[in-house]
Amino acid sequence: MGTDNDLESQIAQWRGYLHRRQAIHTTDVEELEDHLRDQLTELADVGLDPGEAFLIAVKRMGNLDALSREFAREHSERLWKQLVLAPETASSSGKSDRAEVFVVIGLVIVAALAIKVPALFGLEPTGEGLGFYQRNLSLFVLPLLAGYFVWKRELQPAGLRWIVPPFVAAALLANVFPFLPGGHTEVLTALHLPIALWLTVGVAYVGGQWQLGNRRMDFVRFSGELFIYYVLIALGGGVLVAFTLGMFAIIDLNVEQLAASWILPCGAAGAVIIGAWLVEAKQSVIENMAPVLTRVFTPLFTAVLLAFLAAMVWTGRGLDVEREMLIGLDLLLILVLGLLLYAVSARDPEAQPDAFDVLQLVLVVSALIIDVLALIAIAGRISEFGFSPNKFAALGENLILLVNLAWSAWLYFRFLRGRGTFTALERWQISYLPVYAVWAWVVVICFPPVFSYL
Repeated sequence: MGTDNDLESQIAQWRGYLHRRQAIHTTDVEELEDHLRDQLTELADVGLDPGEAFLIAVKRMGNLDALSREFAREHSERLWKQLVLAPETASSSGKSDRAEVFVVIGLVIVAALAIKVPALFGLEPTGEGLGFYQRNLSLFVLPLLAGYFVWKRELQPAGLRWIVPPFVAAALLANVFPFLPGGHTEVLTALHLPIALWLTVGVAYVGGQWQLGNRRMDFVRFSGELFIYYVLIALGGGVLVAFTLGMFAIIDLNVEQLAASWILPCGAAGAVIIGAWLVEAKQSVIENMAPVLTRVFTPLFTAVLLAFLAAMVWTGRGLDVEREMLIGLDLLLILVLGLLLYAVSARDPEAQPDAFDVLQLVLVVSALIIDVLALIAIAGRISEFGFSPNKFAALGENLILLVNLAWSAWLYFRFLRGRGTFTALERWQISYLPVYAVWAWVVVICFPPVFSYL
């Protein structure tokens, strides 16, 4: 028998899913929720318990994807209005749009200047200063991004204990350890510190409610949408820089040094804050595009992985386990998991399996096979030449990816066979997120002293 608390939790999940649908506004969701609650009241009056009443009421409301398409047809002009018009009311957090714009502009300026501050002390992003910039790159921007969400979510001071200490620890570890310039542990720290700190940004994004699975999935969606916006901004910025260089070349002025020293680094740092603000301000627009992108790139990545495996079989060549290869391979596998996560976040858990789910399973299994081959190659190199920082880090990361991919494949297979639910796959993905951050912190904290900072 369902309880009132269970019912409210189910309604909250249903409402959250509606908020992510195309062309459905907050006012639409409120109206639909009123209809749902009217149905629940009628069903309760005839003696149904809350759980049964909810299932029947949702069924009566109809398929949510069909409902979304109907709203899109009736309100197609909304897309363009959302792109160019700012909302007339305060945001859901209670912050006025004008105040938020000023805060975002201020943070963008701080991020852009922060990346140039070390130059005042003689540290340039070249030569001896390159290692410093690599280790501290995430610290120029991510604390400001976390601060934006702390302000926007009105996080209480008690919640800052999960946000401030990781950034302080990261700054100390990145700058106190006596790294050998250009050494393996310095590069590993530079690569893993952003992963470790991204989870801290997630805690700020969800307003300290990290224990709630639906809020973790919201952060997954935010991460994917921020990536999309950042790529779009970067492409536009590249065009702007090329246009600027060309214009000044007409009057025989070379501004390449200005572009390389100021425009590119400052723009790259500020674009993170701008992208996050755009995701927050225009979320309903990007959610119309993001599911389409997953539908486009999932088959493309699947084809690439299958072609790669076929080429390995045809040529008989094994995997090279040099550092650059390991980094590239792990990035590829992380991209595959990112696609899986984003596709999971955009899917209706109650929908029946379809051809796209089969394609997702093929993608996951292909990545799993490549991961196993990589682990075999790494283990072979370790047995032959012993441990090194790179091989040990790659071993740990590929084992972590192996567990996630293997269990995801199993859950997807059960779902396609009708023996499991899609919700189980969703819960597995969001519960596994902290594992990546924990391993990243292990690499950052333990690897430098264990391997003598080499």
